[in-house]
Amino acid sequence: MPDKIHLTVATVVKRDNLFLMVKETEFGRSVINQPAGHVEPGEDIIDAAIRETYEETGWHVEIQNLIGIYSSKAKISDITYYRLAFLATALSHDPDATIDADIDEVIWLSEAEINKSVDMLRSELVLKCIKDFNNGTVFPLDIFRNRL
Repeated sequence: MPDKIHLTVATVVKRDNLFLMVKETEFGRSVINQPAGHVEPGEDIIDAAIRETYEETGWHVEIQNLIGIYSSKAKISDITYYRLAFLATALSHDPDATIDADIDEVIWLSEAEINKSVDMLRSELVLKCIKDFNNGTVFPLDIFRNRL
């Protein structure tokens, strides 16, 4: 059963009214997602969000707040995902970064462009995280009691 439960992190990064997003291929289908990925065993959750954003986009970010904790179940794989979504600020881009092989393209999209691409979103959580961010639903990082 543990292989059917995944802890993931995602970042909502907004800059100049555009959101940092990635295009990737999932089960042969092109999808759009926030920079996101799995927390590795023994890894601090906030460090995982920073790492995944960099590995998928080449952007160095600073985590500001927790937007929320979400859960969803993938229809195809039957995997339950627990996603911790963070608000992050883009600090600098590394043009020499090696982007994860799973990422087809790093893109900046307006909210209107994301809404027009609803059929391409990796999951409903992409819009939910943006909606919660826009509503000002954020929590301080001191709720994390990291001991790693």
